[in-house]
Amino acid sequence: MTEPHEHYMRRALELAERAAQSGEVPVGALVVLDDVVLGEGFNSPVRDHDPTAHAEIIALRAAALQSSNYRIPGTTLYVTLEPCQMCAGAIIHARVAHVVYAAADPRTGAAGSAIDLFGAAHNNHRPLVTGGVLAAESTAMLGEFFAARRGV
Repeated sequence: MTEPHEHYMRRALELAERAAQSGEVPVGALVVLDDVVLGEGFNSPVRDHDPTAHAEIIALRAAALQSSNYRIPGTTLYVTLEPCQMCAGAIIHARVAHVVYAAADPRTGAAGSAIDLFGAAHNNHRPLVTGGVLAAESTAMLGEFFAARRGV
């Protein structure tokens, strides 16, 4: 089961690298349904002057457009960093079936690290969550990005 997850997470890492090259926090995401990529994105809030331009949101928007529906059940969202609260809310509303992330985010992660929005009993949809897929690669990329920002 980890092999397909690793395949798609490697694509998410490529997208994260594009974000880093643009000076954005290196996070990449894609939405997959039946081995077809419906949408993908990378962080671009600084470039786009848009606080909602997180990788997950961009990938969800593209997948919804591709599906001609704001709900995309049966999909899996791959992302290189544990989703924040904003992204978790969008994932829940989109009815994504499975969220697979690489690195945990102890400060703002909404899949259990800081808060668990996906598992909240009051939600009418709770996606399956798998964390830690290629976590070392994602953590290293994030670490290098922030070290360069600090001039270390």
